[in-house]
Amino acid sequence: MSIIGVIRRAVLLGVAVLLLYPAAVRAHSEEDAAAHHEGAAQTDAKVGLDERLGAKIPLDLVFTDENGRQRRLRDLVTGPTIILPVYYSCTNVCNYLQEGLARVLPEIKLEPGKEYRVISVSFDERENPQRALKSKHLYQTVMKGKFPEGNWTFLTGDAANIRSLTDAAGFQFQRKGNDFVHPVVSFVVARDGMIVRYLYGTHFLAKDVTLALMEARQGRVGTTISKMVSYCFSFDPNSKSYEFNILRVSATVIIICVVGFIIFLVVGGKNGRNGNGNNGNNKGNNTNA
Repeated sequence: MSIIGVIRRAVLLGVAVLLLYPAAVRAHSEEDAAAHHEGAAQTDAKVGLDERLGAKIPLDLVFTDENGRQRRLRDLVTGPTIILPVYYSCTNVCNYLQEGLARVLPEIKLEPGKEYRVISVSFDERENPQRALKSKHLYQTVMKGKFPEGNWTFLTGDAANIRSLTDAAGFQFQRKGNDFVHPVVSFVVARDGMIVRYLYGTHFLAKDVTLALMEARQGRVGTTISKMVSYCFSFDPNSKSYEFNILRVSATVIIICVVGFIIFLVVGGKNGRNGNGNNGNNKGNNTNA
């Protein structure tokens, strides 16, 4: 057997091992988790985001705003609207999420109230308008009067209405004591309630938010990086954030490199054989001459 043949077989064996290794590690981890944290695993399995781009949130749901008034979503979603699922007593990512948006809103050139609105919705049915009002004052302070008051509404509601909204958006969360395990994401809807884009994380860029609002105004579902995020990042319920999955990404990069090397060997081997054949023909022609 030639050296190239041996190398090819070794590479193919390496590819098979790499393909099976992530699955084996994942199965081992799941078995350990099931053995030690069976109850927690069942709860955490329901946490995450199932994108519903193009679907519509129910606009007939009724919530209570920060002033204690009953508000129907249809009366608030009068155009492109950014919706932030949070709970106001959160001392971690919910604060960062709303503060991140509050810092970027003054940079957006679109006119609040006329061209877009913002809604925070608490998914903790125990929270009341007084708690929502405190949050409103906090983020108004962050914006330093650069965002017109009345265009960011802070809602609370009962469990049924909350679940109807979050289920429609594919937003899955679970209570853990006084806190919640939940994805860190907001979403943008058009006037008819159609979800056009999801915005991940607590850091916003003015151009990304503006593009999402423009897509919502046109009623056009925008592009999203959710597939890349879900592949390269795994949701960690403890930190309530997405963490880089180095094992999965590293294995993918290695596989791509190995496959590229295999293609190189195959193509190189064919070219080598063709080259040797041509050299032999040339030698034969020279001998006959």
